[in-house]
Amino acid sequence: MDWDDLKIALAIARHGSLSAAARALGSTQPTVGRRLDALEQRLGAKLFEREAGGMRANALGRSLLDGLEQMDAGALAVQRRIAARDTGLDGALTVTSLDWLGDEVIAPMLARFGALHPGVALEVINDVRVFNLARREADLAFRFGSFAQENLIERRVGDVAYALYASEAYLAAHGRPDPADGFDGHALVLMDHAAGAVAHEAWLPPLAPRARVALRANGLRAHLAAVRDGAAMAVLPCLLGEREPQLRRLDLAPQPLVRAVRVGFHSDMRQTPRLRALVDFAVAEFERQSECLCPPDLRR
Repeated sequence: MDWDDLKIALAIARHGSLSAAARALGSTQPTVGRRLDALEQRLGAKLFEREAGGMRANALGRSLLDGLEQMDAGALAVQRRIAARDTGLDGALTVTSLDWLGDEVIAPMLARFGALHPGVALEVINDVRVFNLARREADLAFRFGSFAQENLIERRVGDVAYALYASEAYLAAHGRPDPADGFDGHALVLMDHAAGAVAHEAWLPPLAPRARVALRANGLRAHLAAVRDGAAMAVLPCLLGEREPQLRRLDLAPQPLVRAVRVGFHSDMRQTPRLRALVDFAVAEFERQSECLCPPDLRR
């Protein structure tokens, strides 16, 4: 039986619909549907019940899932070992990060690494989704905080500081915010509700209970644009805030917040020369940019 067809069934069971399985497999919904129909015809039995909300594995489908999961884990382990066999700085690496960090720090860093090592094909994906490194959805991930997945190696590569910023125009119009009156008369930009509690700005709402929330946005570039426009204040990475000549950092307790950046990769890949070279390069790059990422006066 073709393992590629069995992977179709496994993806549908995991994701609950043809469209979600297609996205996970990098395919299309009609293709996934046709291949499932062909697989069920060869088996002479149905594996899923079609429901209004998607697809649900029936008794036969559920009975196969453990075996399919084991086959998938074995195939992925083989792929990782093949990828790790390389003896030179050649081959592909997929790197994932998120939001401003991926665009402003990781992407330029990867471009510099690629210029030094033209045999390495690099791809960076910025996404809030947590990529599964065991399934080789990515080879390396740069994140804030620790990694929860099993069999991963993580390394702290640097620190990033955040602070509250306002434009000169905003301060001229509204004055400096005062924690004593809860930022009365001031406006803030905060992360959207879907983001939940965000470490870099968690200290701000208790300090500013009387401030008006002018905007919620899911990306810090939107925050930066609103602050640059003079419409509100926001917590920004110092790397972004200090670049803007018209912005002013507002030193208010309990600032600053410094967040550690870590790189993670699967333990099976730890001896891969191109991966090891990139990790070492990233550590050196974060050190080179340390004063921009975390100004000396804000370090713990």
